[in-house]
Amino acid sequence: MPDNIIIRDNVAVITGAAHGIGAAMARRFAAEGMQLSLFDRDGQALFSLSETFAVKTCCTVGDVASTEDLQILYDNTMAEFGSVSLLVNNAAVNTGAGPWDEPELWLKHLQSNLLPAITLQHLFVPGMISHHAPAAVVNLGSKEGITTPPGNAAYSAGKAAIKVLTEQLAHELRQAVGDRVTAHLLIPGYTWTPMNFPGMDEKNDCQPEAAWTAAQVVDYFITGFTKGDFYILCPDNEVTPEMDAKRIAWASQDIIENRPALSRWHHDWKKQFDAWMKNSL
Repeated sequence: MPDNIIIRDNVAVITGAAHGIGAAMARRFAAEGMQLSLFDRDGQALFSLSETFAVKTCCTVGDVASTEDLQILYDNTMAEFGSVSLLVNNAAVNTGAGPWDEPELWLKHLQSNLLPAITLQHLFVPGMISHHAPAAVVNLGSKEGITTPPGNAAYSAGKAAIKVLTEQLAHELRQAVGDRVTAHLLIPGYTWTPMNFPGMDEKNDCQPEAAWTAAQVVDYFITGFTKGDFYILCPDNEVTPEMDAKRIAWASQDIIENRPALSRWHHDWKKQFDAWMKNSL
């Protein structure tokens, strides 16, 4: 079960580990005594972070969009540690593409936000299954992959695919090995990270009041993960769990009630949505 995975000497692999949620996870896992295999394209930040840890740490510099770099991450991890207890597919970009933009923009986006998780599951999961020890995969989703707001179709589509991929992984693992190897979808809320705030300086800049820190997201993740939750849906300082639940319910009811697509933002339905949220909370 997940409560015996984040423990001393177990090995965690984290992509996008130099900044944001990935770095916060690395710090928390190191504090728990886990050994780390960290991956990021920002080598300077990655090695600077790793030097702060007392645990054994292997760093691989590369781009998640490169299958060759991901293979190097796998090879380095296996050579250094031999087995893995936790894989965290965290790295992502928020560069966008609209519904009729060039396919090349979509491909570039999905090569960073979807295909790396598929590649790393292909590389690491068979070993997790054959190692006969508790293990888990955590994929980073997004509320934009559930309620799919307009404005960045490629990001919403990619994160919706991550959700489905992780659900399918969880089911197939359960069929294969019961609850020994599990999958989990971490869905952050509004978070103060470099992806959301490019160029931010965590030490000197002011954190927006509405946003959680990456460390808060990791704390919330640890609580849900150790309980065995599959969907770990984070609130923030502005959006409560109740608000998230109502928004998700409304989105799903678009299909059930045959409303226009994305009715929450449709001019004929927006007032009804606002009233429904107000009356239901």
